[in-house]
Amino acid sequence: MEEFKIDSKKYLELLKERSKKSRVYKPYQMTGLMLAEILNDPSHKSLYMRLAKSFDAQKLLILAKGLADRTNIQNKGAYFMRMLQELKKKKN
Repeated sequence: MEEFKIDSKKYLELLKERSKKSRVYKPYQMTGLMLAEILNDPSHKSLYMRLAKSFDAQKLLILAKGLADRTNIQNKGAYFMRMLQELKKKKN
């Protein structure tokens, strides 16, 4: 029974190391991470993942890349959300 004893400190260190690594399982998760990187807004990556889950990923990425090229926008994440709202209004 003693041979199966696990050192709890080593196990906690292992869990901490594993939590630092990013794991992407679905395509919308990767799209969300790409949006966060393009817009330089890593604190809202879960929001972008939810958006990518419900919208066309290609359209979101095109919109984000178009905004990323503009230098006069201070908060690209907020501007992206505003442009997305405008697109939704036009669609309806």
